[in-house]
Amino acid sequence: QVQLVESGGGLVQVGGSLRLSCAASGRTFSAYGMGWFRQAPGKEREFVAAISRTGYNTYYADSVKGRSTISRDNAKNTAYLQMNSLKPEDTAVYYCAADSRVRPGRRNDEYDYWGQGTQVTVSS
Repeated sequence: QVQLVESGGGLVQVGGSLRLSCAASGRTFSAYGMGWFRQAPGKEREFVAAISRTGYNTYYADSVKGRSTISRDNAKNTAYLQMNSLKPEDTAVYYCAADSRVRPGRRNDEYDYWGQGTQVTVSS
């Protein structure tokens, strides 16, 4: 089992920045690729970004590419999502997830463990 706890969400103005954190406990954090997903009201949960076990490879949705950076610190068992130039359409609950496969996926069903989510609200 892997337990994931997100933090860092909140209310921010358009153009602002936030850094989300995902603290992991349980099994070896470095054995998992990590992903960030988001779900806006009335919409399906969608892929945002993912990072490989070592942090060497990163993947982004087109909607956040160039504005967001995913990273991880395996010594701290924590993954991060830095989001800049935030837009109202970034408003959602953000979830981190752990994927036991070699290359982290972009689909919800490819992930083994999920956090409870953290709310991000971007006001105009």
